[in-house]
Amino acid sequence: MNWLTISERTAEQMQPIVDGSAQAFQCCSDGASVYEALNYHRGYHLVAEGKTQTYSVEAKNAELRHYLARLVKHTRCFSRSLEALRGAIALFIDCWNRRQLHKLKYPRYNYSLIDFLPLVN
Repeated sequence: MNWLTISERTAEQMQPIVDGSAQAFQCCSDGASVYEALNYHRGYHLVAEGKTQTYSVEAKNAELRHYLARLVKHTRCFSRSLEALRGAIALFIDCWNRRQLHKLKYPRYNYSLIDFLPLVN
């Protein structure tokens, strides 16, 4: 999974996301005009009608908003700097991935996301 925090959806800021993404035959998005200017090296861009092709991305966004209050719309929680936001997202993704791998290995055991925080001395 590739992610970046950006301040605007411009071609200059979005192209590194496309460049670092996993190889795919097609990339689906909303109808924002910025996607037409991007270079999809390995596939092509498809504007999704409705949520049929973007539901998994929307589910990941919902998970982020659920666990990170600073990403919820209309909240008093916020990051004072872009670096703090990047750090919070990176930590969440690391813990999430560790938990998902653990769930594959031990499907009978249910662990909280906090159980996968790295230990800090």
